[in-house]
Amino acid sequence: MKSLSEQGFAIQRLKAPLPIWRASVDRQTWTALAPRFASSGGRLISVWGSTAGSVLAAYSMAEGLLCVELSDGQPAPDLSATFPFAGRMQRAMADLCGLQTEGSLDQRPWINHGQWHEHPGKLPDDYAFVRVEGEGVHEIAVGPVHAGIIEPGHFRFSVVGEKLLRLEQRLGYTHKGIGRRFTEMAPLDAYRLAGRVSGDSTVAYAWAYCMALESAWGCQITARASWLRGLMLERERVANHLGDLGALGNDAALAFGLAQFSRLREDWQRLSMTAFGHRLMMDQLLPGGVKSDLSQAMVQAMLRQCDAVEGELRELQLIYDEHAGLQDRFMNTGLVTPELAAQLGLTGMAGRASGQARDLRCDQPWAPYDKLEFRVATNSHGDVAARVAIRFEELFESLRLIRSICRMLPAGPLQQPIEPAGAGFGIGWVEGWRGEVMVALDLCAAGRILTCHCHDPSWQNWPVLEHAVIGNIVPDFPLINKSFNLSYSGHDL
Repeated sequence: MKSLSEQGFAIQRLKAPLPIWRASVDRQTWTALAPRFASSGGRLISVWGSTAGSVLAAYSMAEGLLCVELSDGQPAPDLSATFPFAGRMQRAMADLCGLQTEGSLDQRPWINHGQWHEHPGKLPDDYAFVRVEGEGVHEIAVGPVHAGIIEPGHFRFSVVGEKLLRLEQRLGYTHKGIGRRFTEMAPLDAYRLAGRVSGDSTVAYAWAYCMALESAWGCQITARASWLRGLMLERERVANHLGDLGALGNDAALAFGLAQFSRLREDWQRLSMTAFGHRLMMDQLLPGGVKSDLSQAMVQAMLRQCDAVEGELRELQLIYDEHAGLQDRFMNTGLVTPELAAQLGLTGMAGRASGQARDLRCDQPWAPYDKLEFRVATNSHGDVAARVAIRFEELFESLRLIRSICRMLPAGPLQQPIEPAGAGFGIGWVEGWRGEVMVALDLCAAGRILTCHCHDPSWQNWPVLEHAVIGNIVPDFPLINKSFNLSYSGHDL
């Protein structure tokens, strides 16, 4: 593929810590870019609509991130033929912004969940699930209300006996109007909303939002603030991996694993509470820097905790690896081959377990990762066992990074004053624990938010889960689902 400078259209480099560009394109270029990027190893990150009626798409490539905008007032050409997961984002864009796409085979509503008609007594319209027919085939409908304390999502299984032939998801139940709420907030305050898009990724979303605003208004944060943000991002990653490893053991009937990892996670989050005033470190990242500093005593406490947790993790990893019953449930379950992962756009932690060796901390390192010699964890087996192994590897690497940050933490102020600068456009791009989190922010001349689009990697990965369960038995679905652990809230804005 041609380099960005040779694409034939004008591009603008954003003032971001990562290489990010923006361009306005015509209809022909919009249509040509998707296959051009796909053929050269590029990836589609997100598709969304603006309040001005334009359609935007963000593509990742070796050089960085390119955001292209089409604003000809016509339905945008379909991207799902090249990037299948784009279909759901285009359906959501149609529901949220009224912006249709041209040529898409799936035009079903995404967020309209059969609301009642005005005429009393008339039933809501049925959703056109894809049916599987044949002798012995029957359907199992699960959700949207679940037995556990989780968010709503509907899963329609087609099965023969206990063998899964097909899964079709219907999400969008937790649509909260976050995009609209952003436009009602002052840009310097909206980081708090970004941190609540998906509670398990509050640091990642807050960092992405702050990066977008700092990019739009030309603010560079201090070195100490960058390193403290990195510390919190890695602590968030550790907390989530600890929780998932316990839940995965429990889903395979190893309650011991749940007990041990839950204890480790609880201790981990208690220290986060002591250090940052919140178990999830919510509201600690703000435009221009961070809110709380670390004392030398707290730095030492974190170093001691990393050593203690790593010792226990080594023992627990050995138990998991040598437990025959556990490995029988994990191995060859929920398989996603590297070829299928590449075709469907599987990303983040789950993608790295299926041979997709991509991680922004390595591919596009920004402070502090440009000074930490980050090592990406990869696996090519693509089953539940591989996704468990990746979590262990990433835990060990995050503990190493936290130690390095604590020992190398530069001196200096926590915040850089950020002055409102009117109109601007910025993008934040951060490797959260689940995968790439992106926030695109468009500001008007009065300094108000026109559009704030938040993208979760679950958009890419939810469709892959439908393929991962094929050929498995029904009781293995909770295990496969937890091995991905995708976000409802971050997906259903």
